[in-house]
Amino acid sequence: MTQTSLSPLSNQEQPLSKQQTAPIFSPESPNPSFWSADFRQEVTALTTRLFIQLRRRPTTLIAGVIQPLMWLLLFGALFSGLPEGLLGNSQTYLQFLAAGIIVFTAFSSALNSGLPMLFDREFGFLNRILVAPLVSRFSIIAASAIFIVALSLVQTVAIVTVSGLMGAGLPSLSGLTVMALILSLLIVDFTMLSLGLAFAMPGHQEMLAFIFLVNLPLMFSSTALAPLSLMPTWLKWIASLNPLSWAIEPIRYVYSHSTWDWDSVVFTAPWGNMTILTAAIALFSFGVAAALLIRGTLRRGVA
Repeated sequence: MTQTSLSPLSNQEQPLSKQQTAPIFSPESPNPSFWSADFRQEVTALTTRLFIQLRRRPTTLIAGVIQPLMWLLLFGALFSGLPEGLLGNSQTYLQFLAAGIIVFTAFSSALNSGLPMLFDREFGFLNRILVAPLVSRFSIIAASAIFIVALSLVQTVAIVTVSGLMGAGLPSLSGLTVMALILSLLIVDFTMLSLGLAFAMPGHQEMLAFIFLVNLPLMFSSTALAPLSLMPTWLKWIASLNPLSWAIEPIRYVYSHSTWDWDSVVFTAPWGNMTILTAAIALFSFGVAAALLIRGTLRRGVA
């Protein structure tokens, strides 16, 4: 008998190694630069998807604009008869209230930003995104933050316009810049927290219960509706440590002052004075703490 020797497999017939059969994207692979063209394309596509959903169901935007305007009209009329000088600096209650309504509206939008992500998770759409060859899964979070900032900008423009027509006046151009900076910090802070909760909560019912639990208490324990001088001591401490107050007071200051400085004192807390600069630093620090707190949850959620 003649022995036949088997020829070695050609390159095309060789079995694939583990590296060759690895998925296109793996969480362990190094992430490319966040400024790369591919990453910007991913963020744009995911953000566009959210805007398409909003266009198909515009009731979210319509209700988000009408509700703060109703607060502004009703509370403005309710407290229009306050004694002069009670708020200081010849400030009307409408001017005082406008800043609180702007911040509370932005806060509510940011706090609800995790709900679309939670519904995507429940209906399985998030899994379809995660198995796609994404450049970076951080684009999912970045798209949600950009969408909420844009949505809050529309609401803010509506509130500022209506309050100006009602006699509250308009902030200066530099004051509008401060307002945009403070609101952006606040929105990013609570958007990160909301997205972390979207991955930590078992379902949307628990998420909604949490939102209802903290939404109004955070508003009433801030300086949105009343100044610190009218609060009892224990509430002054809570309000001065409330992130909403850190955003409300700088915006309120630029509403009632045509000129301002980073060292301008916006309110006097039981623990000391807070300026526009320290308020911005406090909001940034709160965002860093929130990011560190939810980092593990987000990693597990998008792994």
